[in-house]
Amino acid sequence: MKTTILISALILTTVMFAQDKMIAKTGKITFEASVPSFEEVTAINHIGSCLLNSKTGEIACLVLVKGFRFKLALMEEHFNENYIESNDYPKATFKGIIQGFNSNIIGTTPKQFKMKGKLEIHGKKKEIDTNATLRKTDGGIEIISDFNVNSDEFAIVIPSVVSWKVAKTVNIKTEFLVK
Repeated sequence: MKTTILISALILTTVMFAQDKMIAKTGKITFEASVPSFEEVTAINHIGSCLLNSKTGEIACLVLVKGFRFKLALMEEHFNENYIESNDYPKATFKGIIQGFNSNIIGTTPKQFKMKGKLEIHGKKKEIDTNATLRKTDGGIEIISDFNVNSDEFAIVIPSVVSWKVAKTVNIKTEFLVK
């Protein structure tokens, strides 16, 4: 928790002294690992932040893993204790760049950009290469991404007894409004 507060303070300090930094203190992160014909394995998290350098397109996002909320409390418990081990790995991060970013070409119509960077989950890092959709709103710049990761690449073990009920390929959707 102290680490999270320290990171948040660091981000806020950076924002206060650099006018080219835009931040979202909350967002929407959706996690989906459902398999057809079985119980839905979906969770939503609103405990995350995102920092965008509006001059360079550099982006950094932080999500508190315990913030994911499932429909069933037992799923949430298993997710935190058995799969993601959120006491040992309390956050997920992404640090990268939105390629070709130029705030002058972003309008109210959504525009796609390539986004590359490193995603860290469960203590493991992986290069991510995906699309990000950006558009200006009255409140700032909306950044939406949608990509898949494989649980094996992050050393997340799905026990064989439930492996046919939980997909190894996990879809992650993020939505942030940076100001």
